Order: sequence, then C-alpha cells, then structure tokens
Amino acid sequence: MTATTVRPAFFFDRDGVLNHDHGYVFEATKFEWKDGAREAVKVVNDAGYFAFVVTNQSGVARGFFEESDVQTLHRWITKELAVIGAHIDAFEYCPDHPEATIERYRRVSDRRKPAPGMITDLLKRFPVAADRSILIGDKPSDLEAAEAAGIRGLLFQDGNLEAFVRQALSLR
Repeated sequence: MTATTVRPAFFFDRDGVLNHDHGYVFEATKFEWKDGAREAVKVVNDAGYFAFVVTNQSGVARGFFEESDVQTLHRWITKELAVIGAHIDAFEYCPDHPEATIERYRRVSDRRKPAPGMITDLLKRFPVAADRSILIGDKPSDLEAAEAAGIRGLLFQDGNLEAFVRQALSLR
C-alpha cells in the first residue's frame, strides 16, 4: 500500500478512550492505559486503517502544563505502542480554551472538540476515505466533532477497547 492509497481511518480520543481520564494527564507516570487500548491500535494498523489521536488539551490553556509536555507524552505513547508493533499515524491536540488563564490560548478554536478542526485537518493531510472512517470518543462532544467532519462516531465508555474496535470493524 503506497502513501497515496486512500484508506479509512480510526480517530481515537485520548483521555477516556486510550487511557483512564484522571484529569489533565500529561506525564507518563500518570498515564494508565485502558484495557485493550494498545491492542486496539494494533488491530486498526493491521486492518490497514490510519490511526489518529485527536485530543483537547485545555490543561495547557489553564497553565497546568506546557505544549512540550503533551508532545513528550505523545512520544512516550509512540514508544509504548512500538513495543507491540503498533503505531499512531498522527497526533493532533488543541491547547486552546475560551476561558484560558494563559492569554495566548484564550480563544474559541475550530480545532477544539466539538468543533471538527483537528479531524478536518487530518483529512486534508492524509488520503483518508472519510465515508469509511470512525471516531471513537467517550463524550458527546467527540461524537459532535465526528458528525461535523462527516465521519461516523462511536461512544466508548467502558470495557475492552480492542473488543470494541473489533466489533466496529465487523460492522463495516
């Protein structure tokens, strides 16, 4: 499969889907994978789908951590996934919030879910078959972003993410 081959994608929300959401997770030592999360990414990879992460990170806007902390955590996630032969094709995050304490992040952003900007940016950068793509989120705002971007959204709240992804693939 060449880089220009159009193929579907799985868009994963991060906190609450790939990892337990303990509130403003930005350190590897506090990152706790959800059951089957790493394996779910591998299933997506093996099925020939792009694997993306789209995550609101308002902790940056609130001054709890820096964008560099988000990037460092995403590099750590990449290494953790590589151990089992899995990968994320791209991480997208939005540090903005309309009520930010840090001035440069105080804005309404079309990239902050429920707006679709992170998803549509990925659709522009990669040859994605949007009509066959799926976003997995744990909040209604994730599903709203998926709908606004023209992709299917599925709500994941508990259980094993690998089993959830396998079920989603079987419905295709």
